[in-house]
Amino acid sequence: MKNMSADRRMIKIAMAAPYLARQEEHDLATRWKDHDDRGARNQIAMAHMRLVISMAGKFRNFGLPMSDLVQEGYVGLLEAAARFEPERDVRFSTYASWWIRASIQDYILRNWSIVRGGTSSAQKALFFNLRRLRAKLARGDTQLTLQSIHQEIAAALGVSLADVQTMDARLSGNDASLQAPSVSGDAESAEKMDFLVSDDPLPDEQVSNMIDGERRRVWLASALKHLNEREMKIISARRLAEDGATLEELGADLGISKERVRQIESRAMEKLRSALVSADPHMAAYA
Repeated sequence: MKNMSADRRMIKIAMAAPYLARQEEHDLATRWKDHDDRGARNQIAMAHMRLVISMAGKFRNFGLPMSDLVQEGYVGLLEAAARFEPERDVRFSTYASWWIRASIQDYILRNWSIVRGGTSSAQKALFFNLRRLRAKLARGDTQLTLQSIHQEIAAALGVSLADVQTMDARLSGNDASLQAPSVSGDAESAEKMDFLVSDDPLPDEQVSNMIDGERRRVWLASALKHLNEREMKIISARRLAEDGATLEELGADLGISKERVRQIESRAMEKLRSALVSADPHMAAYA
């Protein structure tokens, strides 16, 4: 109820805003463009809010809240105000109409479940014109088959017949909630979501991986005890740290050449392999 009241108040304010004369509109646009006068920009925007509301009303049938459509249209209106060039001999309402419509359409495409994701301009035209063209063709010739209607729409919009058929099927279908109860088998109280296949490992695999991982950590900790202090420092810095140190950095820290660091590291790795294989021959695959 509060949202409805806010919407009505916004519409009332927008409808009460005075129209701008051509010269007044030009002067305000110049102040915004040349002097970054935000008050002038806001005055232009408020004077054209009735245009936003009118265009948003044309997209009511897509099932999205009118207030959201108006907000998105207002975003397009502000974008138009930011790009408008007053020196061009064109009224702001003419220029802003494209930006308002584009902003509302993009919002619908982002939020309608059947068209989420990347959408080409051809797909966008198909989405917004399919039902209108189909109804128009059906009224004009009642003998047309659905296949013929799809072919004419594909030709009119410059898209493939398969795209028209796919979009028509999606627009004709209803979204199914994953929280809807499932009536298959004996699991009448379960939801459809409960029957989705998970990509996670099976429970026995998870336990097995956890046990194996813990075992390997124990073996590694035991193998590291075979290293001397300098070898341990190099392996820790080079192999066990999240950001491995360079040979030059360790050489400077230990007062030796980077080649000597490499030799010590290689020898330490051999010690670790031998210790791991001695603990369990199967570790040779990981060593």
